[in-house]
This record gives sequence, structure tokens and C-alpha cells, in this order.
Amino acid sequence: MMPRPLHRSLSIGGGEKGSPLKSPSRENGFGHGCGGGAQSIRGSRHAFIVRGLFPLVLFSVVVFAITWSVWWTVSISTASRANIYGGYRRLQEQLVSDLSQIGELSLGLVKTRELEFCPQDLENYVPCYNASSSTVEALDGGDPAAAVAAEEEYERRCTEYEKCLVPSPRNYRIPLHWPTGKEFIWKENVKITGNEFSSGSLTKRMMVEEEHISFRSDSLMVDGVEDYSHQIAEMIGLRNQSNFIEAGIRTVLDIGCGFGSFGAHLFSKELLTMCIANYEVSGSQVQITLERGLPAIIGSFTSKQLPFPYLSYDMVHCARCEISWEKKDGMLLSEVDRLLKPGGYFVWTSLTTTPRALRIKENKDNFLFITNFAENLCWELLSQQDETVVWKKTSRKDCYYSRKSGTSPPICSKGQDVESPYYQSLGFCIGGTRSRRWIPIEKRAHWPARAKLSMTDLDIYGVHTEDFSEDALNWNSILHNSYWSLLSPLIFSDHPKRPGDEDPSPPKNMLRNVLDMNAHFGGFNAALLEAGKEVWVMNVVPTSGTNYLPLILDRGFVGVQHDWCEAFPTYPRTYDMVHGEGILSLEARQKHRKCSFADILLEIDRILRPEGWVILRDRTPLIEAIRSVTTQLRWDARIVELENNNDERLLVCQKPFFKKQLK
Repeated sequence: MMPRPLHRSLSIGGGEKGSPLKSPSRENGFGHGCGGGAQSIRGSRHAFIVRGLFPLVLFSVVVFAITWSVWWTVSISTASRANIYGGYRRLQEQLVSDLSQIGELSLGLVKTRELEFCPQDLENYVPCYNASSSTVEALDGGDPAAAVAAEEEYERRCTEYEKCLVPSPRNYRIPLHWPTGKEFIWKENVKITGNEFSSGSLTKRMMVEEEHISFRSDSLMVDGVEDYSHQIAEMIGLRNQSNFIEAGIRTVLDIGCGFGSFGAHLFSKELLTMCIANYEVSGSQVQITLERGLPAIIGSFTSKQLPFPYLSYDMVHCARCEISWEKKDGMLLSEVDRLLKPGGYFVWTSLTTTPRALRIKENKDNFLFITNFAENLCWELLSQQDETVVWKKTSRKDCYYSRKSGTSPPICSKGQDVESPYYQSLGFCIGGTRSRRWIPIEKRAHWPARAKLSMTDLDIYGVHTEDFSEDALNWNSILHNSYWSLLSPLIFSDHPKRPGDEDPSPPKNMLRNVLDMNAHFGGFNAALLEAGKEVWVMNVVPTSGTNYLPLILDRGFVGVQHDWCEAFPTYPRTYDMVHGEGILSLEARQKHRKCSFADILLEIDRILRPEGWVILRDRTPLIEAIRSVTTQLRWDARIVELENNNDERLLVCQKPFFKKQLK
């Protein structure tokens, strides 16, 4: 589905096209009944009209669909019988799927019941990572043996989960705008217990104040991260201690990232760092990093591959990340190798690697195993200083074939070398060697030129230059003419403009964390960057669609594969905006869907911050039908008509900030 420019007029509730926004004002800038119809119609009359019209509308849709099906069958009568049967079968399956979805959702217009809020103890609820209280005690109790035994329970397990609205903490406050929010977050927005992280490693240091948490209160931390960054640059061999891009580095995977301070520093150097850490009940690295406006997801190295393709990152970083790399015969290092691009860097900082620590036999034996295994992976040990060791992955495939016979790990077989590993078991082999994406980072275009792929680059991913160029042009047009400015009259709807005045400009930094549910080529991300917006985008590639995640990551963006019938690996209230172009149609085409559209929107509500925005673009019947679900979620919603396009609509929603959620 290719995006097209939008028309600026809005169709609100039962109002006329292009009518001005005259809804009663609210704290979040929307009228009270945007999601449920015009205020002037009484409830009983509205229900009567809907009950009367719904059967007629549904009957008309069925008649039209059957007529279209018959015409289509006749029109291709000259085709082979096998083709006719196959095409007809697919058409009927699509028709039944669409009618089923539309009928199910339309029934909500007649009898709509708002979802209840979850109990307050689920304010930080993360489905798929809902560890038991015994596991929490084991991991927090300081007993290493118990922690190892309990670690498996922190693995991702997606089963049935609560169908309710996750409440905000009682004293929740809207996060501070970027870049202020990078240095200060509200204390009550994240779950912090008696532990105050005012000391410890540089990347896990903060000062807990009465109302907020500061990441600049301790000047030693700021200076320390800067010095640490310069040390790494020196160990890599850079003359300019801050220009990592010169070495071909743009994307960094930070394992056990602390609270994102290293990534925040690298952001000022035009590097994009993805924080990944285990699920944590309190003081979560992922939750706090996202609250600061930096990329992060929940992930574990315990037994599953991360949902990234091979050859994904320019650097993998681990500073006191509490991973024993010598465990499982080096399998965890094999996963790091799988994720690194050729010529990429692995930076490991640990208290066990200092000269003093290496006097202890256990530490010495473990370090010897790690260095030998790294050599088997064809990593070059560049430098070792104090606690930090830096390796460089080979750029030459022939290194693997020059190893001694029987050297472990072996090169992955074709069946093992999967570019779309959606939480598959960890592998014990070297992956990506057959890929056309095996291009050393030194030979790739440096950022920001990397984002503009050439014809040769696109051929690697099987993408036509015309399709890529058209996608980029369309997204730039949509963003400049519609998406960003579209939110302006909605934000300021309680302060209507005077006739002849231009729409007020939206706040420059009103959005920071953006999630694109169906990222395709990453065009929405690229358009935001070209427009100079201070945002980062989590580019999500649905498992139900074509996997363009390798292309997205190679452009210098961050992203992840995900099944939208499962919970996204993040904490509640972590995104300012969720965007989805064609995601409803993509999910509707699945023959054996595990969830409903209502389930998907409920998950969006969980990860969306109060007063956050949702923009969905899709086929008109799906958009109009799904609007009833927004009422159940208590969202304020408007349908936007698209210029010269009756086949598609835009659904623009805002999640209200309910200060009193529970009785």
C-alpha cells in the first residue's frame, strides 16, 4: 500500500467535511464525544438510528461484494480453470475475512462498553514478562545460585494476558519535553523502590530527588561517560576521539545499558544506540531509558536469539552488563557475532578483566576462554585498557576457512542461517557468511549518506529503485503537508484561530519516542529526519509481512521484528506516538489470526503515554469499523478524509490523561 498526500479537512463525529473544530474544550484539547458521534444527538435516538441502519449497511456490503465477485469470475472466464479456482478461492477468503471483521467491529456501534482499568498493582504490567513473586525474590535476594535457577522464568513467554486498560501511577505526570527530559524525569513515573542508584557504574548512576530523578546532578558521571567514550575511540584507533562515524559506526546495541547514559552521550555524536536489558520489576533499565527519550526494548540473552537479523549493528557494547560470556560454551558470544556487521566492534567493560582481577585463577581461566573463542570467531583483539577490552570482527570471509579443521564454532548451515529469527533458540555457529549484505562497515557510506540507498544497495534487498524513490517522495509530502501539521488544530482546538489566520505551529518537541507499526522501508523515519524533527523511530516489521528489517537497519535506523498478536517488549507508557500505515489490512489478510483488532489496539493503549497520539491509515471500511473500538478504549478519535482517495481514511486519536482511574 503506497501512501498518498492527505487533505487538510477533517470529518469529525457527524460534522460536515472541512468544518472547523468547535468541540467543547478539554484538558487534552479534544471535545468530549469525538470518538462516539455528534454531541447534539441524544443517546436513545442515536442507538435507534444505528440499529436501523446497521442491517441495511451490512446487507448492502454483502450484495456489493457478491456482485463484484460474480463480475470478477465472468471477466476472467478465459483464464485456466486452475487459475480461476485459485483466484476465486482467495477472493472468497478475503471477502469472508473482511465481512467478518467489519461485522464484528460494527456491532460495537450498537452496544459499546468501555473497558475497565486494571488493578493499580498492574500499572507496570508487561505481558510475556510477568515473573512470579518467588522469581523476583530470588533475583533480588543476592543468592547467585537462586538467581541462575530463576533466570529462565524471566524469559519471554506470551500467553493469555489481562484485557483491561493499564492504569498510570497515581501521581503520574506528563514527561518533560526533549531535550530536558533526557536529564530529568519525574520520580513517580517509573517504579523505584528503596534502592537509590546514586552510585555504581557510570552508565547506571542517577540522583533521586524529592520529585524527579536527575542524570546530571553528579558531574563526575557526565565527565566519566565522556572520558569513557574517548577511551573507546582511542582503542579503536580514531584520531578524533568523538568522531565514531569516521570508523563507519552509526548503530550501537547496548546490552544491559544502565539507564542509557552512554547512549545519551553517543546521541550527541550522531550515533543511535538501542538499549536492551532483561525485564526488571523495579528500577528497570529499559523503562527509565525510554522515559528519558532514548531507544530501548526488553530482551534477554538467556536462551533465545534477539529479534534482529544477522549483520545488524556496527557496535555491540557491554559495560558491567552482568553476562558471563564464557557460559554455554561461548554460545552467547556467537549471538554477538551474529548481530555484528563485518568490521564491527565488540566493547566489553568488566571488573573481572583488570590486571588485579586476573590474578584470581577463575577470572584468568574465564578470560582465557573468551579470548580464545573470540579468536575462533575471527575477531581481532584491538586493545585492552583497565576494565575495557575491544575486539573487531573480521571483514574477510576467508578467515573462517583458514581455521584448523574442527574449530568451534562451525559456519552455520543454510538451514541454520535464518535472517528472520523471531525468538528462535540460540545457535552455536557463525551466521551471515552467505548473505549479500556481508559488506564491511568501512565500505558502507557514512552517516547520514547511509540512509539514501543506491540502486546497487537496493538490489541486495530485492527492492526496485522506482518503488524506493516513490516511497520516499510520498512520505516527505505526507509529513510536510499533513501528518505533523495535522496535529496542530487538534492540539489547539480549545483556542480556535480567527478567520484568515494560519494554523498555529505544533510545539517543536511535542514528540520524541515514535513507534511505526508497519515500517516497510523506513520511509516515515527518513522523512522525519529530513524534516529536522528531534525524534527517533522504533521501526517495527510485522512477522506477518515482508521482512524489510535488514534494509531498515542498514540505513542506520533502529527496529525490530514483532508479531502484533503478542505484547510488544516494552513497559507501559513508553511512546509519544504510534503510527500504522496498512497494518489493519496486513493483519486482516492472515488466515489463522490469533487475535482481534481490539486486542491490537489494546496493546497500543498499553504502550502509549497519556496524551499520546495514534495515527492509523488504511482502507475505509476497516478505519470506519474500528472507530468503535476507540470508544471502548476511551480514546478521542477523528476520521480524516484523504484528498482524491475514497478507498482510504486516516484515523487520528489521542489517549486522554485520566488522573482518577479507579474508584
